[in-house]
Amino acid sequence: MFNKILIANRGEIALRIIRTCKELGIKTVAVYSEADKDSLHVTFADEAVCIGPASSKESYLKIPLIISAAQITGADAIHPGYGFLAENASFSEICSESDIKFIGPTPQMINAMGDKAFAKDTMRKNGVPVIPGSDGVINDPEEGKKISEEIGYPVIIKASAGGGGKGMRIVWEKKDFDNAFQMARTEAESAFGNADVYIEKFIENPRHVEIQVLGDMHGNVYHYGERDCSVQRRHQKLIEESPSPVLDQSLREKMGESAILGAHAVNYEGAGTIEFLVDKHKNYYFMEMNTRIQVEHPVTEWVYGVDLVRQQILVAAGQKIETLPRKPNGHAMEFRINAEDPEFGFRPSPGKIQSLHCPGGFGVRVDTHIYTSYSIPPYYDSLIAKLIVWGQNREHAIERGRRALEEFVIEGIKTTIPFHLKVLEDGRFLSGNFDTGFLDHFVYK
Repeated sequence: MFNKILIANRGEIALRIIRTCKELGIKTVAVYSEADKDSLHVTFADEAVCIGPASSKESYLKIPLIISAAQITGADAIHPGYGFLAENASFSEICSESDIKFIGPTPQMINAMGDKAFAKDTMRKNGVPVIPGSDGVINDPEEGKKISEEIGYPVIIKASAGGGGKGMRIVWEKKDFDNAFQMARTEAESAFGNADVYIEKFIENPRHVEIQVLGDMHGNVYHYGERDCSVQRRHQKLIEESPSPVLDQSLREKMGESAILGAHAVNYEGAGTIEFLVDKHKNYYFMEMNTRIQVEHPVTEWVYGVDLVRQQILVAAGQKIETLPRKPNGHAMEFRINAEDPEFGFRPSPGKIQSLHCPGGFGVRVDTHIYTSYSIPPYYDSLIAKLIVWGQNREHAIERGRRALEEFVIEGIKTTIPFHLKVLEDGRFLSGNFDTGFLDHFVYK
C-alpha cells in the first residue's frame, strides 16, 4: 500500500480523497494555488504545497510543478481526482517515468478512450452497440456529406478529442453541413489543439445513462449499475440519479454487460464510466468512456454500498477489487450546488459566504469544501457543493431531496439551490419522463 498520496486537485474532490486516505492510514499532500490557500483541502491534508498563482494553467495544470511537489514531499502516488489532469495521458506517463504511481488508468488506456473516433471503433469491434456514423475522423466535408446522407439527417459533428460540448454541431439539413463542419473543426482546434472531427447520427430526445465500471490488474472488471444524467445544461450535468427511471431490469443487465465488454476491450484498470445514449425505443448506443472518477460517484456509492475512491486506491496498489457488486438498494440523487445565479442565465456568482448551514439527517450527504467566511474564487469551476440524498425508492428520494434543499442555506452569493427546488416541482421530472432536452423547455422564475 502507498505511504503518501499527493492529490493533484482542489475543492470537494480533494477533500473527498483525503478522507478515504486517512481511513486507509495513508499520509496526504495537498497542492494549491495562491487563490486556494484558505481551502479546506489545504487544512486537512498532512502536508500542503503551493504550486503557483490563481490561473489553473500556471498551477493545477502545470505538470512539472506537481511532479516536483510529489518528489519534494516523498509522495509515492498521485490521485488526479476529476477534471484538470485526470484524463491526461502525458501526465500519467510522466508519473510512471518519475516512479510515482498514477491512481488511474495507463496512458495507453487514456489515449484509447480519449480519442472518441478510436473509442467508438474499439467498442464496435467488441460487440458494444454504437451510434451509426463515420468509421473514424473526417477531414473532407464532401465525404462527411456523403456519410450524412447514408445514415440520414440530423447528424452531429463531434470533436474527436473533445468533451463538454466543445467542437460539437448538430446539422439538420445538407445545406447547413459545410458551415457546421468548419465551425466544429475551428472550435475543436481552439479547445483541444486538435481539429479532428467525426460524424454520428443525432439521436433525438435521448436519455444520458452511464454505467460505473471498476477494473483491477488481475483482469477483473465489474459494473456497479447505472446513473441517469439527463438533466443537463449545455452538456453539463446538474442532477444525477441511480437507478435510472427509464431502465427496466432486462435493459439494465444488457447495458451492464456491454459496459464490461467495453472495459475488457482496453484491459481497463481503475474506476471509469461507459456513457450511453438511450433513445425513446429503448435502444442504447455507446457515446464515450470517462477514464476517471466522476463528480456524481457518490450516487453509486450509496446505492451499491461501495467506496469507489477506496477501490481506486486499492486497485492502483495492485490489489483485487475489494467490494463486489450486489443488488442496488434504494434510490439516490445528487444535486450539484453551483455558485451561479439561475435567474440570470446561470451567471457565475463568486464571492464571500456570509452564512452557511448544511442539511443533515438520515439519508443526506453533503460533499463540500466551503465554510462561513470562505471566499469562492472566480478562477475555477463553479461547483461548490454536492447534495446527495438516499431514499427507499425514487419518490422517497425526491421528498428527502426537497427537504434537504430547503434546509440548505448559503448566504452571500447566488446558488443553484432554488433551481433544484423548482425542478422538483416539475411534472416531467417527477414522473421520470424527461430527456437531455429537459431544460430547453424548463421555465425558471
